[in-house]
Amino acid sequence: MASGGIKVISDNRKAYHDYFVEEKLETGIILTGTEIKSIRNGRVNLKDSFARVENGEVWLYQMHISPYEQGNRFNHDPLRKRKLLLNRSEISKLVGKVQQEGLTLVPTKIYLRKGLAKVELGICKGKKNYDKRQDIAERDAKREIDRHLRDRQKGY
Repeated sequence: MASGGIKVISDNRKAYHDYFVEEKLETGIILTGTEIKSIRNGRVNLKDSFARVENGEVWLYQMHISPYEQGNRFNHDPLRKRKLLLNRSEISKLVGKVQQEGLTLVPTKIYLRKGLAKVELGICKGKKNYDKRQDIAERDAKREIDRHLRDRQKGY
């Protein structure tokens, strides 16, 4: 377990590559018995997943939870849509941002807090290709600077 009783199961690094994450929101998620067992085993993938508000409820799509090995006929569909648990005021705030500002809801992390599965939902704005190239260039420059500093401290 990490700090504060939180165990991170999966990060969505692709979300940070494709989007600017402007705000983060912790949500609960409704799961079946075999789904939570697969999540506890770390068999979840957030890569292409997204959330959408429909009829006053928030649904998570394309989150792949692998079937539980010991589960038999009670296993679940790996890509079924799952309901996220938010209160009405949070949902109405999300609806306003998504419709008016053109933002997207993307899960950035799934973790366990006090034994319950939680999804960190990012309110994101899409990146253009030049933004992605700029991020890659900045990361490479930082890596190069760190390497030179490390070599200098060693005395090379």
